[in-house]
Amino acid sequence: MKDLLKIYNSLLKIYGPQGWWPLLFRKRTKRDKENSFIGYHCGDYSYPKNNQQRFEICAGAVLTQNTAWTNVEKALINLNNNDLLNAKAVKETDLQELKKAIMPAGYYNQKAIYLKKIAEFCLSIKGRTPAREEILSVKGVGPETADSILLYAYNQPEFVVDAYTRRMFTHLNFFNKNAKYNEIKEIFENRLPKDVIVYQEFHALIVQHAKNHFSRKVKINESSFL
Repeated sequence: MKDLLKIYNSLLKIYGPQGWWPLLFRKRTKRDKENSFIGYHCGDYSYPKNNQQRFEICAGAVLTQNTAWTNVEKALINLNNNDLLNAKAVKETDLQELKKAIMPAGYYNQKAIYLKKIAEFCLSIKGRTPAREEILSVKGVGPETADSILLYAYNQPEFVVDAYTRRMFTHLNFFNKNAKYNEIKEIFENRLPKDVIVYQEFHALIVQHAKNHFSRKVKINESSFL
């Protein structure tokens, strides 16, 4: 536990609270190197406050698959401008209209179907917190998307493992490059306090740090934070 906590505390000292998951209405509260600025709420862990914000997070988690967040923002803004950023509207809207709105996020033919499925799911559970197995049963939702939804939309302590986590912690020899998602997730959850805020911040801090030091365009810096 101490090793990961040391890394977490080092990253938090360097970058500060990240304010994930961004929500559109929050406006310009943070800007990063990708010029993404909408909706971050640094140090405020009270979100989401209602079902519409919760669905926005779910939609964002689906849309961000295989694309950059800047593209997701464009798709979410389109949905919002067309009164489609809620589960009921997404479920009832024409599929072609939905595809057009989310086109900036890429893979829009698949993602439109996935959005409808997650909308139906959100409506079916009627505001209760779902189990991980339930979310994983939704078409288009894999482990990373499911854990993102649980951690950020439902404030459940499920650690999110993304490509940045793999790249950074493989380099630090916490696991090998062939480790499975659940193996990596278990390492983090066994070595960290089971705390939603720690999980949210650590995931976001890993993304920020890895963009700077572990991206394919940047040579890995051996002493980047320890």
